[in-house]
Amino acid sequence: MIWIEFKTYYIIAVLFWLLALIILWFPKFNKSKKANIFSVIFSLLGGVTIVLFTYFLWIELDRPPMRTLGETRLWYSLFMPFIGVAIFIKWKYKWFLSYSLLMAVLFLTINLLSPETYSKTLMPALQSPWFVPHVVVYIFAYATLAASSLVAVKSLLFKSKYSETITLADNLVYIGFSFLSFGLIFGALWAKEAWGHYWTWDPKETWAFLTWAVYLIYIHFRINNATQSKTSLYILMVAFAVLIICWFGVNYLPTTNYSVHTYTKY
Repeated sequence: MIWIEFKTYYIIAVLFWLLALIILWFPKFNKSKKANIFSVIFSLLGGVTIVLFTYFLWIELDRPPMRTLGETRLWYSLFMPFIGVAIFIKWKYKWFLSYSLLMAVLFLTINLLSPETYSKTLMPALQSPWFVPHVVVYIFAYATLAASSLVAVKSLLFKSKYSETITLADNLVYIGFSFLSFGLIFGALWAKEAWGHYWTWDPKETWAFLTWAVYLIYIHFRINNATQSKTSLYILMVAFAVLIICWFGVNYLPTTNYSVHTYTKY
């Protein structure tokens, strides 16, 4: 029954985030020294609302809600406000907090309009202690790396000072890449336990490796070409395109019908 209640949680979370945005941007509200504090509080309250829904969904399904794209979108929406708040507290970027909240709203809205409410028991391959850490670190990595790409887009479109934005992009990529690496390791350990092989070059695995490799290229390029910030930002945009294909696009490839990573048909 929990998915029926999703609309209520959605409305509460969106209202909290809307209040945060109003306080953040409207001159009438953001003149106060406490405005930033209230923006952070309302942002976190919205995030906690989604945490609660995810917790109750986990109990209702009696399994980790990480099987479908809809469930992974839920986790993405859960992480984004917390990432936005962390960056806002550190660097005071209002636009970044706003982006994080709007992306969370977008993914929640997709779930509201087109929920994937599978409640079946997990297939044996997913009943592994590596399943939860693998998915959690991957979604956190995706959320962080998506944020780094927004930094690149904003910088290139509005011709910001590259020296300022590239530092933020670097920090986000370093965090996201670390979690991406852990995701690959946990995935390999999970595959060994479930199917007897660490790696089989399955379509999903192949694109996961390509995503990891492109972000590694970005890191190496930054180290060896520190002054070419604009080129680095373009590489970051390409990397995000590969990430999107890995996350969503692979599911629509013909070869995915034979993938061991296709679960929703069971």
